[in-house]
Amino acid sequence: MDDIPSKMSLGEFLRSRRERLTPEYAGLVSYGRRRTPGLRREEVASLAHIGTSWYTSLEQGRNVNPSEDVLNNIAKALRLTEDERHHLHLLARPVQQEQVEDQPLSLGLERTIRALDPNPAFVLGRCWDLLLWNKAAEFVFRLPSSASHMPPRLNWIRHLLTDARLGSNIKDWESKAQVLIAHFRADYARFPNDARFKELIEEFMQISQLFRESWPLHDVQVVTNRHKRGYDPCIGEMEFEHVTLQPPTHSDLKIMIYTASTETAERLQSFMNDREHG
Repeated sequence: MDDIPSKMSLGEFLRSRRERLTPEYAGLVSYGRRRTPGLRREEVASLAHIGTSWYTSLEQGRNVNPSEDVLNNIAKALRLTEDERHHLHLLARPVQQEQVEDQPLSLGLERTIRALDPNPAFVLGRCWDLLLWNKAAEFVFRLPSSASHMPPRLNWIRHLLTDARLGSNIKDWESKAQVLIAHFRADYARFPNDARFKELIEEFMQISQLFRESWPLHDVQVVTNRHKRGYDPCIGEMEFEHVTLQPPTHSDLKIMIYTASTETAERLQSFMNDREHG
């Protein structure tokens, strides 16, 4: 069946959330030592007001169809965040998404991205492939020249996981990379049968120890606006406000804009001018 990957992911996700939750945090009294971490299945079922065998079926990936109320009760029992609750609903009741290749970007979007210099900006496709970026993003994130022939399937996650120089320029890189992986998993839940996503996950498991350690944790977060800092030996300290936009007619795209502080923008513009005329 088409939704088997979602059912299996649902079971793995529920088990990971159950095992991280202590009885005390869940408001239960714990007696003696436990052989396994976290709550027992019957405890989660009791907190969610459902039968133990029914909850067990969910964890085992069987073909059961929980209602929205049941899923919300399970989310409450497991103390899920809002992002995790949404993820739970996606896994339990997957929406069949049309899978198409990334469409050519409009001329208007291309001009907008390039006009944002010296503020780094780029566009990501459904599987986080880089589709377009400006010169500021090229310098800040060590991307190939935006004016040259773009290499096929340049992927943002792969780029961050494998470019050691880039990681050394980002403060708390490992924790930020883990957040990025959580964003990637949240998007993957929308396309559980997508061959490109599966191909990338297998690749990242091979090439990155951090990904191998983080992916089984089933952490999920949606992309949010953030204040970001970084350092580049050629540019100096950098400070940005990061926002993510999605076109209403192309919801698979992510337009990532890093609006630089005044000082950062001045240094970036000067650096870009020197490189252009150097």
